[in-house]
Amino acid sequence: MLERLNTESLSRLPADVEKPPYDRSRLTPGIVHLGLGAFHRAHQALATELAMGASQDLSWGILGVSLRSPAARDALTPQDGLYTLALRDCGADGEARESLRVVGAVQRVMVAGEDPQAVLERIAYPQTRIVSLTITEKGYCHEPATGHLRWDDPDILHDLDNPVRPRSAIGMLVHGLALRRERGLPPLTLLSCDNLQANGDTLRSLVLAFALRLDAALTGWIDAHCTFPNSMVDRIVPATHDDDRARIARRLGVQDVGPVVAEPYLNWVVEDKFAAGRPAWEAAGVTFVANTAPYERLKLRMVDGPQSVLAYLGALLGLATMREAVAVPALRGFIDDLMRHEIAPTLKGIPEAGLEGYRERFLARVGNAALSHPTRQVAMDGSQKLPPHLLAAIRDRLRGGDDIRRLALAVAAWLHYLRGEDENGAGYPVEDPLAESLAKLVARADVAARAAAPKQAAYRRALVLAGYRPVFGDLGDKPVFINALAAQLEILRERGVLHALQAVAREPEPGAAADSGEGADVAQGADADAAPHPPQAAARAGG
Repeated sequence: MLERLNTESLSRLPADVEKPPYDRSRLTPGIVHLGLGAFHRAHQALATELAMGASQDLSWGILGVSLRSPAARDALTPQDGLYTLALRDCGADGEARESLRVVGAVQRVMVAGEDPQAVLERIAYPQTRIVSLTITEKGYCHEPATGHLRWDDPDILHDLDNPVRPRSAIGMLVHGLALRRERGLPPLTLLSCDNLQANGDTLRSLVLAFALRLDAALTGWIDAHCTFPNSMVDRIVPATHDDDRARIARRLGVQDVGPVVAEPYLNWVVEDKFAAGRPAWEAAGVTFVANTAPYERLKLRMVDGPQSVLAYLGALLGLATMREAVAVPALRGFIDDLMRHEIAPTLKGIPEAGLEGYRERFLARVGNAALSHPTRQVAMDGSQKLPPHLLAAIRDRLRGGDDIRRLALAVAAWLHYLRGEDENGAGYPVEDPLAESLAKLVARADVAARAAAPKQAAYRRALVLAGYRPVFGDLGDKPVFINALAAQLEILRERGVLHALQAVAREPEPGAAADSGEGADVAQGADADAAPHPPQAAARAGG
């Protein structure tokens, strides 16, 4: 049995393993982080580690908070908060290579579900200056299409009435800020690092909305003094597997129960508006800007969107990993064309050469043979990801009267994925915060299609699906979108993924001569048979 990684074992690690570049005994906490998963430990905790090493300002130790699961606490507490970050890629010879660094920025890990009052106290701790979050999109308890707080969410309802035992991140933030205000403590920065559109602005609106239900004066204090920088983070961080732990333990000579595996590429862009200071993150390569919107839009559309589509289509083909999916020529070609022809044109103001490099880098990153990134991990929580990743680009294309058939296939892929079965007949769980509602939605769409005349069935199905306003908003009111979605969804349902990819690749660009191929006939048939105007809202699924 190997010795456990901890403070005492640090000095005995191999020379080629990077170690904390500062005296951890002098570390004091300055950051409370909600959502201490692998993603945070592969980017923000690492950046804080490097910042403290460069500046020797050791007042930015991290108190990590797991909202519900004790897994991170149980893994890291016996290790004094230490964990290994393994960066993996392939060299010029095609062989996998890996660099290891033991990160020491995390001082302590708590589980909010076990002692929420203790978390509130840490938010209200005088030395806390930043509360940051990586809780995934669903952790914000908001409606993806509108960004509004979901007042019917059970955790939000609970937190309005339980100020000392909140369950949601929003409730913890507001009740923790209320304690700071009551105690006359200075304000702090609330920093979202999740893949939300305008994540800081979104977090601010949710926090203020919740606070207003409690105390108008508290709302005014937060609004006037606390800051909510927008940020964009880009790094692929797959789930860690047992073979990763075993391989890393052999390199270290000690056992690390909580290692994290990631790609070497990291891009973190943050608005430089902090209420009470920040670590010297620029020493870790972080870019500080006045406005993150262009960077965020680029990443959401040219990384997150294509990555999600690749995951849906790959999972439907029964492919386990993203690298397997991008290795399928038809899939890679479709993603390439989607980015080149329908997504890139929506990114105004970014030079075409820059977009070309971004696209090529994305395809290389997702094909990293040294990483095993499960398609189903990427495909999780699609209801939260679709609006910023794909639907925003569709709205831009529709405003310009531009072709959306590839984007429509991308959306159809998610809707088809919701059926929970791949093309080999193997079932899988649909992991989504709206999974129950989405299952009912799919069932209602099937009923509507069966009740319609044969030539109207595809359109009726698409009409019901796109009428789900928590995800699609007003797109369900647009016949052009419904027609395009109906056409692509029908080919997926009747002929499968590869045929759908072939069909969309053969279709002519708008204004070109019609293709007489079978795939084009199928795709155009659903469009030609569809009603020119959608029926009234009674036919749609409600929110």
